[in-house]
Amino acid sequence: MNERTPCTVQWRTSSYSGGSGTECVQVGTLEWMRAVAARDSKDPSGPVLTFGAGEWRTFLAEVKRGAYDA
Repeated sequence: MNERTPCTVQWRTSSYSGGSGTECVQVGTLEWMRAVAARDSKDPSGPVLTFGAGEWRTFLAEVKRGAYDA
């Protein structure tokens, strides 16, 4: 059995992160889980949130429609 962990994720900075350097969200695909992981780039060893593919699509749709705009 080949055990995989989120530390094998290829992280990339979200296109929705602000340019000020204070809102750095990184995401990575967990293909083996059919999921997406998200973390704070300022704390790469900190907590990682994991979303199922459907949950991630719903979240992105809400972001695009401005549901989380401040």
